[in-house]
Amino acid sequence: MSQYQPFGLLAGRLLLAYIFVVSGYGKIAGFAGTAKYMASKGMPLVEPLLVAAIIIELVGGLMLAVGFKARLAAWAIFLFLIPVTVIFHPAWADPAQVIAFNKNLAIMGGMLFVAFMGPGRLSLDKA
Repeated sequence: MSQYQPFGLLAGRLLLAYIFVVSGYGKIAGFAGTAKYMASKGMPLVEPLLVAAIIIELVGGLMLAVGFKARLAAWAIFLFLIPVTVIFHPAWADPAQVIAFNKNLAIMGGMLFVAFMGPGRLSLDKA
């Protein structure tokens, strides 16, 4: 293990968490608009699912950032991204979604790394 590995793992977690913390906060700030967008995609139970998405993104992102139950947070975000990617970024149906689809696949890969390898020494879990 390199002397820099703990810092690399911390930086990786922070970069992965960033997009979810910002997105979760944005969903709170734009709750009505996000709910309308979700409804336009045929989502049922829009408001409860939107609240769940906010919790997963904001709380899961913060847990990932500080390394508290980071493996659990990574699994939750990974599983959350499966339907999100299929419903909101269907690259096979909309070529404009290819970048977002591929970005989500890459983030899912990062979440699997955290889920299987742990958050590293510079975390509340200290794994």
